[in-house]
Amino acid sequence: MDVVAAIINKDGKILATQRGYGEFKGLWEFPGGKIEKEETKEEALIREIKEELNADIEINKFALDIEWQYPEFYLYMSCYECTLKGNIELLEHMNATWLTKEELDSVEWIEADIQIIDYLKEISNGVIQ
Repeated sequence: MDVVAAIINKDGKILATQRGYGEFKGLWEFPGGKIEKEETKEEALIREIKEELNADIEINKFALDIEWQYPEFYLYMSCYECTLKGNIELLEHMNATWLTKEELDSVEWIEADIQIIDYLKEISNGVIQ
């Protein structure tokens, strides 16, 4: 399964969203979703954030690729550092929060997304530009 995820920065904090449906309901993740046929990764990410959060983002740069084997499927996730334009409205998630680098471990993340946490802890003070 090829997906994209947004690492959205606002005022030095990172957006975490709580899954509102499916197998991972209640766990926290970086917003994003599946890449559709004939879509670039960047186009998919912009579309997914609009669909999930009714928000616009600016993609600043590629961050990392994650490969993760779940019992039922294999995940290939491309992650991008992004800036939020405006506000969010939760359309698919049950909750959202803005976390500082020190707060990243305060929520229960979906397994694959923990690699993004490790990435954020390694870069300059966990704050993306």
